[in-house]
Amino acid sequence: METAAADTQTTPEEAATPHLPLVQHDPWLAPYADVIQRRLDRFHARRAEIVAQAGALTKYACRHQQLGLHYDARRRGYWLREWAPAAHAVFAVGDFNQWDRSYTPLTRRDDGVWEVFLSEQTFPNLTPGSRYKLHVHAANGQRDRLPATVRRVVQDEHTKDFSAQIWRPEQPFQWTDQQFRINNYVKEPLIYEAHVGMALEEGRVGSWREFADQILPRIQADGYNVVQLMAVAEHPYYGSFGYHVANFFAPSARFGTPEDLKYLINEAHRRGLAVVMDMVHSHSVKNEAEGLGNLDGSGALYFHEGPRGQHPGWDSLLFDYGRPEVQQFLLSNLRYWLEEFHFDGFRFDGVTSMLYHHHGEGTAFTDYAQYFGPEADEDAILYLQLATSLVRECKKSALLIAEDMSGMPGLARPVEEGGLGFGYRLGMGLPDYWIKTLKHQRDEDWSMGGLWHQLTNRRAGEKTVAYAESHDQALVGDKSLSHWLLDGRIYSGMSRLQEADLITARGVALHKLIRLVTLGAGGEAYMNFIGNEFGHPEWVDFPREGNNWSHHYARRQWSLADNPDLYFHSWLLFDRAMIQLERRTRFLAAPTRLLHADEDNKVLAFERAGLVFVFNFHPERSLSDYRFFAGQPGSYTLLLGSDQAEFGGYARIAADVKHFSQPDEHGTPFLSLYLPSRTAQVLQRGK
Repeated sequence: METAAADTQTTPEEAATPHLPLVQHDPWLAPYADVIQRRLDRFHARRAEIVAQAGALTKYACRHQQLGLHYDARRRGYWLREWAPAAHAVFAVGDFNQWDRSYTPLTRRDDGVWEVFLSEQTFPNLTPGSRYKLHVHAANGQRDRLPATVRRVVQDEHTKDFSAQIWRPEQPFQWTDQQFRINNYVKEPLIYEAHVGMALEEGRVGSWREFADQILPRIQADGYNVVQLMAVAEHPYYGSFGYHVANFFAPSARFGTPEDLKYLINEAHRRGLAVVMDMVHSHSVKNEAEGLGNLDGSGALYFHEGPRGQHPGWDSLLFDYGRPEVQQFLLSNLRYWLEEFHFDGFRFDGVTSMLYHHHGEGTAFTDYAQYFGPEADEDAILYLQLATSLVRECKKSALLIAEDMSGMPGLARPVEEGGLGFGYRLGMGLPDYWIKTLKHQRDEDWSMGGLWHQLTNRRAGEKTVAYAESHDQALVGDKSLSHWLLDGRIYSGMSRLQEADLITARGVALHKLIRLVTLGAGGEAYMNFIGNEFGHPEWVDFPREGNNWSHHYARRQWSLADNPDLYFHSWLLFDRAMIQLERRTRFLAAPTRLLHADEDNKVLAFERAGLVFVFNFHPERSLSDYRFFAGQPGSYTLLLGSDQAEFGGYARIAADVKHFSQPDEHGTPFLSLYLPSRTAQVLQRGK
């Protein structure tokens, strides 16, 4: 539920509450002011403990510097440390000691950390490229495990076994992005969400470098200013889309080396693109051989014990956010990606699952009490406040986006106001709305008032990322917008060399209108999933046993977008035009105002930043001399029209005509336009 703050006078309850800006902004929160204040007090208390212990939140987030394998140049060797308080014994094994599981023991410290120094003199074969593991004796037996903060994990091509690998290049990566500043390039985020492995047209896994050299130029040319990378951290199963993470500090080796990822981010910065990482702190893969599960044999360690530690819908493990060592581990993970790889922020996945003990499953959020009662996970809320605060300390202008479908008030407000500290929330209701509309409503039954309500029903004062379709809809078993609109015609009806039939004409037109109205009114930022900008015709189906391990559907067919004889190319040009229109006018920074909603003629018009957006969604009716409230008097010029020939339209609107508002008998300014069916126009008022 995404509920706009009510416009009401101060209530008695509000007057009696502490002066929390979050509550002052939304009086309906007054009955829960004590809960919000208690959360804020708990955050301040925990932060004070951290500062007293480490000196600063950033200094506390250093678990990755303490644990794992680290080279000691002075002593000429490696320190190996692991937190495993319940383990009975821990050994270092690898090709450096012929995988002898009893030859190299670690010593337990009082804090539950096991450690050993591996000198080059004793182990001359311990060199960059060497593979190693931990061998843990515990209550659950004797098992090979990977270090929790391992930074490089590789898979044996034949056995499919994962091992840690020493990664220590002779020369550090040479960054050239010292002058890059997010605020210089990203005024309003226009986000291009992408999966590196499936970004090439060839039927194989793409690499960090190939994405940098072949895909970043496309993103830059389209006008997007933020790249959001999925599946960055290592995950054993490629088909998980990167959401079943095993190794939180290791960039996925299937895409290349850590230096290759740095090359990608450095190149993105050179092109003026910020890079956001899809961060998965909501759960972890169950795999014990590769992941963190039951690492010390205690049955928990990083996760809750018993059923609370199991996510029923995701078949994964749930972090114990209240345990200080887990907080430190996850906070260190954020700092690591920001500093080591120069990421510009994070999109936190699965925030709804984190916020509530029920994880949002089977729950309809209809009452404010649901956000502040016993269903809320106070430990997770505290962790998220610490996490957003840490990221801001590391990189003040970092982008922080939360994936939450519950509508938690204050999610995208500063912590000091009583919020959780994110900069943006995903407008998750919009993709659902479009799918439900296309599935269950005839075109002639679309409600303009209902559409406007869905586009603008977001919490006041909390910025929203609008998007018309999610990456989940592109997965096999579901349909993207282009599939819903065109179905089989997506394969047989996309040639511009033949006259479009009614189904193709409808699909080509509505694909543009849906994306433009979502960008125009749906939020303060906008997101597109790789390939959807040109209506990619295939779903995403990663290699698996059921498709004979094929990469055919785990790729993007750029040749379709590049072919001017296809409507895919027209869609690409339109997407590029609307994104670049926002870059020029920055209308996302301004509020929206409804000008006109006509249910009979299916016309919707609104104003934003001096631009007038006019949509005729009617399936058949073209309207001549159609009059509607202009907002302000003046002359208006067409900036963008979906019916332009290059966008796959019929060129029914003259682009060089100035339109002058005319007053009615009360002096109210009106515009009179020709509105062809299933078209959109964006006009700008003259200065």
